[in-house]
Amino acid sequence: MQNIVFKVEGMSCSHCENRIKKAISNLTGVSNVVVSLPDKSVTVDFNPSLITESQIRETIEDAGYDVIS
Repeated sequence: MQNIVFKVEGMSCSHCENRIKKAISNLTGVSNVVVSLPDKSVTVDFNPSLITESQIRETIEDAGYDVIS
């Protein structure tokens, strides 16, 4: 397992948190997602042999949010 933290802009409410968490949790190879609205961060535990960081980043962006790091 690998862990990555994305800084995400555009989250403003619990609906945003839930939308991102649901989108990422549905990806194959993702085992845990923690979305923090106050920190503007998304922490993801994933299996790098099943999914890449860029695929996770694209999923966040496809949900309508900006990944800044």
